Amino acid sequence: MPYTNEEGGLLNNFAREPKVYQAEPPTEGQKRTYLLLGIAATTLVVGLIIVAFFVSKSS
Repeated sequence: MPYTNEEGGLLNNFAREPKVYQAEPPTEGQKRTYLLLGIAATTLVVGLIIVAFFVSKSS
């Protein structure tokens, strides 16, 4: 661990900095997966809204 001594004998402990790297753009397969997951999530949310609407109407 990298320590530094300050005035008066105090020690400061600094965290190690992570390695920096450049992100790569998604591949065609990843884009397709993101699209399918987005469609599935949208369908689920719309379905839940419809169910909630009909349940609230029946009461």
